[in-house]
Amino acid sequence: MDCLCVAIIILNWNGVEDTLECLDSLKKITYPNYEVIVVDNGSEGDDVKTLKQGFGDYAHIIGNDRNYGFAEGNNIGIRYALNAFDPAYLLLLNNDMVIAPDFLGELVRVAEGEARVGIVGPKVYYYDFEGRKDVLWYAGGKIKRWGRYVYCHIGGDKDDLPQYQTISNVDWVTGSAMMIKRRVIEELSLLNPRYFFGSEDVEYCIRARKHGFKIVYVPGARVWHKVGKSRNRYAASSGYFFNHIFNHYRLILWNFPAPVCAYHLLLSPIYLLSELKSYLMKYST
Repeated sequence: MDCLCVAIIILNWNGVEDTLECLDSLKKITYPNYEVIVVDNGSEGDDVKTLKQGFGDYAHIIGNDRNYGFAEGNNIGIRYALNAFDPAYLLLLNNDMVIAPDFLGELVRVAEGEARVGIVGPKVYYYDFEGRKDVLWYAGGKIKRWGRYVYCHIGGDKDDLPQYQTISNVDWVTGSAMMIKRRVIEELSLLNPRYFFGSEDVEYCIRARKHGFKIVYVPGARVWHKVGKSRNRYAASSGYFFNHIFNHYRLILWNFPAPVCAYHLLLSPIYLLSELKSYLMKYST
């Protein structure tokens, strides 16, 4: 297999310590042909300076003038990569990830195995689940049209059992570690920037599947996720709750047939009360 170029895009927003650990783990990967782009999304401190001092000779550092959100922040990195390199793949990677050395090679191997594979994602463990590092956070994503939530994780909070060891087609791949074939971007364009934070990954996978691309879970590629770190930083800012709600309904209204939309509108009082209670319990002070 030729070592195709992969552009790895990491979005940083007021989380430089996590980003530094992520970059440290990336330097250990065994796949030989990749470029790293770190997009600082308007951090309030000296994150850009710290990143350039620590990894300026390893990663391309972009400093945004403000926070453009997850979707557009990554789009900025994607545009930079497409102009600066000739990547066959673009990997979106959360800054609060730590990765196994062989994970990138595993993703490329599976993605190259079939022409219609368009998006692949790794197995994601919790970075720390009550002292354990072998508990699953994500082993593929599933669409549930008739549930309270239209999408969910497979294997969430489960032990890494045999049923999670198989390469499989899934409905969506989490944007925290999503590798996209360049052809997909050429056909679909970029992430939808109207999803400021949340649901953009699910929507992108829905669009890719409509274009005939396969979305694949790759269990041999492993990463560890400090779950909630990025979300908690954003939740402390104003507007998070309303943006989260709007994205939920944007996803449904823009991507599902009328009966599904009607069902979720009828369900909205239950959904809204549940989300408000969860938000207040997690983020109120």
